[in-house]
Amino acid sequence: MIVTVASFKGGVGKTTTAVHLAAHLQQRSPTLLVDGDPNRSATGWTQRGELPFKVIDERLLARHARDYEHIVIDTQARPDLADLRTLVEGCDLLVLPSTPDVLALDALRQTVEALEGIGAKSYRVLLTIVPPRPSHDGEEARAMLKGSGVPLFKNHISRRVAFQKAALAGVPVSEAKDPRAAAAWKEYEAVGKEIVK
Repeated sequence: MIVTVASFKGGVGKTTTAVHLAAHLQQRSPTLLVDGDPNRSATGWTQRGELPFKVIDERLLARHARDYEHIVIDTQARPDLADLRTLVEGCDLLVLPSTPDVLALDALRQTVEALEGIGAKSYRVLLTIVPPRPSHDGEEARAMLKGSGVPLFKNHISRRVAFQKAALAGVPVSEAKDPRAAAAWKEYEAVGKEIVK
């Protein structure tokens, strides 16, 4: 399976999502994370520690792809329409992370319109960095997206410091030194199970 993670806006947890979906898939079978973001955030993550799967530069994909059951691709932010079409054609599922704030949802709306314009069907939105209660931002964003017919993951990813600690240590959040790390990992596991049953 090829899972591509893309976003029209930075700061929505794109690389965090790619890393943790790869970690989940790796538990099932060999998984490769392709770092296609010019910032090389996933590469930096693994260089600070050790991830349980291989991370490569996108230019090495042809050489390594045949050795892996699953491939997760972390793309550059703000793909243009031609890039978006190529991303859709080149994967089994396009994951679109978005925070529940107005600016991110506006960017997401543009992405969904572009996807509909090219006839894309295999994509789903993942709400990320959802603030805890008493905020209702996550619920309101979910209701608005559902009402618009946007395909959504049933689960979401909460805003947690554990993800920053994991990135600094170069490990998945399941291995981060934080009291809420296990709860953070469970959220990505739930999303991963929605992708591969």
